[in-house]
Amino acid sequence: MRVKLILRFCSQPARSSCQDSALPHLERRPHFVTSKDCLANTTGRAQKGASTLVLALFVVVVLVTAGVSLIFGHKLGYQRGFHSMQTETKQALINSTEATKALKELRHSNKIATNQAVTAKQELAISLANLKELRENQQELTIENKQVAQLNELYADFISQKGGMPLQILGAKIEPLPENAFEYGFDIGMLASDGEAKRLKPTLTLLNDNDFVEVPLDPVTYSIEGITRIRGRFMMPSGFKPLQVKLSVQAGGQKVEQLYDWKLGDRVDNLPLSLLDLPEVDESPIEP
Repeated sequence: MRVKLILRFCSQPARSSCQDSALPHLERRPHFVTSKDCLANTTGRAQKGASTLVLALFVVVVLVTAGVSLIFGHKLGYQRGFHSMQTETKQALINSTEATKALKELRHSNKIATNQAVTAKQELAISLANLKELRENQQELTIENKQVAQLNELYADFISQKGGMPLQILGAKIEPLPENAFEYGFDIGMLASDGEAKRLKPTLTLLNDNDFVEVPLDPVTYSIEGITRIRGRFMMPSGFKPLQVKLSVQAGGQKVEQLYDWKLGDRVDNLPLSLLDLPEVDESPIEP
């Protein structure tokens, strides 16, 4: 009666399960199924089903998490890759632009260098042509100078045989310079009857109504055999205003004096500010 009462409280599936599970034991030995055994069996199955559900939920959560992570990682990787690709593309464009600019500059520099090389070749050709012309002219001048020197010797010998050429002043000039300075130049001619060079001593004197100043010449004496050119510069004494210039020359026992009025003409323009900026004294012949 007690067993029947317990089976009456159990549900039909549970009862059949209890009966099925109890039959093998009943065959081996007598056993009575109590309510405590049935409740434990039911609780175990419930725990097993809950564990299975938790496991399924865990698997689902893991799969969902993995899927979300995969999607998020894919999106993040895509964004990073896209950003990296954009950066690399921009850098490639910048590099390409810089390379194009550098190539353009290189082409421009090459063009300039080529033009400079062509110009240098042309200038070299012109310089070589000018140098060749200068050499030819110099050679011609050298030959002409030798011819003139030979002719002068012939004339000198002829004049010497005829008694020589007396001492004479061929040309004279005095020009103003900066800093109250003046430049003088005299061309003296003489040829002795013996054809030998003679010692020439010039003297330059500045005169006014009451006083005179002798200009120191450098050098003091010269050698004359044909034509001698006397050149130099002097400083005018402060406050002295000459009215005349007297040039006296002596050579070979001969003496010649020449008196010139102090006439400098119009003011000379475009003079340097200092004597240091002046060129050397002009050795050109003085025109009478």
